[in-house]
Parts: sequence; C-alpha cells; structure tokens
Amino acid sequence: MTFNVRGPVRTGSILLCLYLAGAITTRAQSSAAPAQTESATDLDAKIRALSESLDQTRVELSESRAEIRELRGMLEQVLKKQGQQSAMETTAQASSTTVSTPPAAGAAAAGGQLAEEQTQEPPAKIGQDEWQIIKERIDELHQLKVESASRYRLKLSGLLLLNVSGVSGQVDNTDVPSEAVEAYPGSISGSVGASLRQTILGLDAFGPTIWNANTSAEAQMDFFGGLPSGYGSTSSGLARLRIARMRFDWTNTSIIGGLDVPFFSPNMPTSYLTVAEPAFAASGNLWSWTPEIAIEHRFDTSLTRIKVQAGFLDVPAYSDESAGTRTPTPGENSHQPTYAIRISANGRDENRPISFGFSSVYSPQRYPGEIGVSGWGAIGDWKFPILQRMELSGQIFDGRGLDGFGGIPTLPVGEQEYYGFGAPAAASLEQITMFGGWSQFKYKLDARSEFNLAAGMGGRNSGELRALELSDEYAYYVSPRNQMLMVNYIFRPRSDLVLSPEFRRLRTYPVTGAPMLSNQFGVSAGFLF
Repeated sequence: MTFNVRGPVRTGSILLCLYLAGAITTRAQSSAAPAQTESATDLDAKIRALSESLDQTRVELSESRAEIRELRGMLEQVLKKQGQQSAMETTAQASSTTVSTPPAAGAAAAGGQLAEEQTQEPPAKIGQDEWQIIKERIDELHQLKVESASRYRLKLSGLLLLNVSGVSGQVDNTDVPSEAVEAYPGSISGSVGASLRQTILGLDAFGPTIWNANTSAEAQMDFFGGLPSGYGSTSSGLARLRIARMRFDWTNTSIIGGLDVPFFSPNMPTSYLTVAEPAFAASGNLWSWTPEIAIEHRFDTSLTRIKVQAGFLDVPAYSDESAGTRTPTPGENSHQPTYAIRISANGRDENRPISFGFSSVYSPQRYPGEIGVSGWGAIGDWKFPILQRMELSGQIFDGRGLDGFGGIPTLPVGEQEYYGFGAPAAASLEQITMFGGWSQFKYKLDARSEFNLAAGMGGRNSGELRALELSDEYAYYVSPRNQMLMVNYIFRPRSDLVLSPEFRRLRTYPVTGAPMLSNQFGVSAGFLF
C-alpha cells in the first residue's frame, strides 16, 4: 500500500492510521477464513454424497444392463443430459458459495483455490425426478422380463391366433384342411367354425460362448396335439411340441440339433389360416417336424455364398393317438437314420434373399414281415426376388419312401390297422414313386401389405397304385394326386397385429372316379408378442 503525503504530517498520526488499517485487514481475513472453510466443507460433503449416490446407481445399472438392453440408448441419453446439467449446476453452485476476498495476498489465495476447483471435472449428477423415472422403468422391466435359472438371456414370444373359416364340401380336417374327401349319403355338406388351437408359444434362449461358438436354443408349442373329450373339446385342444432345437454357431460353421423342419426343405408358403400344419402339407410341401442333427458350413465366393448341409433324421411315421404308447417306426426298425445332404447358393442381401438349393435323401426302412424299403429322394428349392416388390419361392421333389415327411396324401388308417393289416400296403406304398412341389408368388405393396398366390400338387404314380389296389384293399383309400390353390392378403396395421383373409380350393383324386372338390374361405386375426 502506498501513501502520497502532501504537506507536513505528524508522525503519530501516520502510525495511528497504519495501526487502524492493519487491524481492519486482520479482522477481515479472520472473518473470511471461517466462511471459506465452511463453504469448502459443505461443498465436499455434497460432492461426497453425490458421488456415493452415483456409485450406487452405477452398480445397480451394471447388474441390470444385460436385462435392459432395449433401454440402453434411452438411459445413455438421460445420463448424458443430466451430466451436462449437473456440470452447469455445480459451476453455478461453486460461484454462489464463493466468498468475496479482501484485497492483498488473501484475495490471490482464495482466487487460486476457486480456479483449481473449477478446473476439476464435476461429478455426474442425476436429479431426483430423473432418477425416479429410471427406477420406474427398471422396475417395469423386472416385472416383464423372463428370468432363467442359468441367468442367461431368455425371450418369450408367440402368436395368439384366431381363425374363422367356412368350408364347402367335405375335408379331412376342418381346422387345417389338406384333402377333400368323398361325401357319403346323408352327410352334411359344408361347415362354419372358429378356433384358437393354432396359437403358438415360443421361447428363445441365448447361452454362453462354448469353444468359440455362440450357443442358442428355441422351443415352440401350440394346442394342436389332439382333442379332449366333453363339451368345448373342439375349441380347447391339447398342447403339442412343434420345434425344440439348439444351435452352436461359429463364424462359418453351425451345428443344429433337435426337433425341427427338415433342413432339406427350408421354404414354407406364407399363410396364417393354417399354421398348425403348413400350407400344401399334402400337396407338394415336405414339412413334417422330426428329430434331426445337422452340420452347416458356409464359404464365400466372388459371386455368391455357398452352404453345405448334411445330417441325420428320424423319419416320421403313422401313429394312432389313442394308443397312448410309442412303438418303433419303420425307419427305427432299420437300425439306421435317414441321411440327407443339401448344397445351396445364396445371396448376401438379407432384405432381398436369394437361394437355390439341391438336396439328396436316403431313407432305409423295415416293416413287419421283414419287408425292407430303400427310400430315396431328390429335392430342389428356390427363392429369389423379381423386380423390386415381387418374390418367387417354391420346391419340387421326386423319389419314394418319403411319405412320412408329408407332401402327398397319406394312408388313412390307425396304428393297430397299420401294423396288423396295413403294413403290407404301407410297405408297398413306400415302393411307389412319389413326386410333387409347390410355388408361391409374393407381391409386397409396402411394409404393411402383401399378396400371396400359390399352387401345389403331390401324389404317386397312378398306374402303380391301381395295380396295388388289385391285391390290397387299403390302397383304394389312398389318393394318387392332391392339388391345392391358395390366395391371401396379409395386412399388418402394426408390428404386433396381423389380419389376413384367405381362399383355398382343394382337388383330390381317388384311384378311380371323378375328383373331389372343396373350397375354404377364412379370416385370421393374430397378435404377436
């Protein structure tokens, strides 16, 4: 401090002024120190409390991160926004709690301390309202999530499906007609009904990485496993396992095992009127779910991706649901599985899939009476886009001994008749050449609407079947050829809703005589979850 003295001043007056100034400065510094100490203590306490709260929040979010991945983006946005707000609030709070320092050396020290605190990154802060919103969302996810005993991710999915349809003529199954049957004298022609038995429940599990392979599993069930007795039995139905498979997926190789669609028949027609059995189940579509183990290897070329699949299958066989017991199938009696291999060329664009495949099947079987059958089959399948909104898909096959995989009309007898009297007929039928196929044209108006037009046919050699009829009466009930025409419109007003009207025409030929005709018109309403 510098004093400019003008004129004569007494020494005592100068000393008195210096004394008073020193006293005032000392008092100001002594009063500012407690304030600074108090404000720094309060700020440290608040920061410590916020840090503890944030640490606890981070721990809870870390434990639930795998279960709430769908909300990760939203949480990151909220945390980022709150971090910016907390930085602004912390800066404002630090500025408001800073005490004005007196001149001289005390002001410089206080300014340096404040500058150091402001240069440090403020801890993240979540407001009470925002934390309450996040907590409610986490609690909601805990209520909705499916928790597995292994703690790995498990997803519940399904399709609640209502089918209302009317049938003209006579069919083999009112819910999912696949063949037209002969109308006997006095029988009522046509019917109208509704059913929810084709509702599907599914579970998808995602497991750990084993031997560098991603593991997963899938199970599906419906209520088409039979009908209980009593009133209301036609609409209730019994639970049935459809698909139960598990996968080991490496970069270029996969191993799949379980109850599944035959891997040599990957394409299925698009329909919501018959889901319990795919469309063209007896008119050219090899579909029957069966236990199988397959390995798939993929490798890329300059033009396409090649897939090679090979595996073993347990060929399905006829059975009587009322028997309540399981007996060996003809394929199991042969002590060998069914062997199959498929080679396909595929495109790389998942939005516009392209696939051309060829499969070969060998199916040894043995029937009562030591009758052996060497079943075989050659199958071709395709799926490719036409222009921008159109797609063509389908399948064609030829062979014998593949009756259990569907695609052609079956022998309409129960298990007891099958093994007692029908076994010779069944073995003889397996020796007759079978053929069939189907093709579907799809036109997508937009992401919500599409039209599907499809036709299929499956049967046996008519001449060989007529020759068998002369020696075995059961052959008379087997149709040599079955045809189906299908057209539907599928509308998805939302991602979880489906509405679909559909028309089908069935034409089934007997061994002799005129074909039997039947029409079906139905409307399907589904809720996907």
